[in-house]
Amino acid sequence: MKLTDKIPRILIYIGLVFWAVINLFPVYWMFTFSLKNNDEIFGENVAGLPQNWIWSNYTEALKTGNMGKYFLNSGIVAVATILITLAVALMATFALTRLIWKRRKTLNKFFMLGLTIPIHASIVPIYVTLSRLHLLNTYLALIIPYAAFSLSMAILVCTGFMNAIPRELDEAACIDGCGVWGIFLRVIVPLMKPAVATVGIYTFLQCWNELMFANIFISKTALKTLPVGIQALSGQYTTAWGPIGAALVVATFPTLFIYVFLSKRIQDSFVAGAVKG
Repeated sequence: MKLTDKIPRILIYIGLVFWAVINLFPVYWMFTFSLKNNDEIFGENVAGLPQNWIWSNYTEALKTGNMGKYFLNSGIVAVATILITLAVALMATFALTRLIWKRRKTLNKFFMLGLTIPIHASIVPIYVTLSRLHLLNTYLALIIPYAAFSLSMAILVCTGFMNAIPRELDEAACIDGCGVWGIFLRVIVPLMKPAVATVGIYTFLQCWNELMFANIFISKTALKTLPVGIQALSGQYTTAWGPIGAALVVATFPTLFIYVFLSKRIQDSFVAGAVKG
């Protein structure tokens, strides 16, 4: 291959590297930010490496700031929300796409209406409902709204993928003696792994980073989630920004970790959902 033929590919690689550096710079800045004191953060050494690597910021964030407990609370809420969303979305999508019954298209449109409702526009009615059900200051006060608002997007993703699964597989399973639940659990669900990964990551990001509901529906310190805990690290008169940076790194790590291991599943979901089987 001639050098002139390689130039377009080289330019593409240079552009991709430049784009990667732009996207990774905030992660680098946040990590170095977490290891500095206020003098360095607000001084001339804003984006450079710390002159003194203050690892005690992490100790202060985890112990003094109680980030460990907040991290656990966020984990409980996130895992429960993901499980409920996946279970309901998969069953609803199966009923909407594989079963024939009246008004199923109407119900699907009703589910899609959830995409048009901003989550924070319903704070007052949700607060009143949770208060009457005596669910405020419980994990369910966050799990139920998070799952409800994640359901529309989950059904949308699962519908595109499930429509690509050949219906001949359902017929073959039925001939082998499977009922509706057998087809769903033994045929459909195992083939939905890429869509499950996509919905799982989307739902995780929605509830892991949410602040407004967590700040309003939970007032007990023992039940507060990570975003609320990070907000509480800010002092009324002075603020040590290093521990806040450390808490942000701790809060960001699970998101990066999950995406690295499930990104291939997300790509498969988008490709499979766009191609009819």
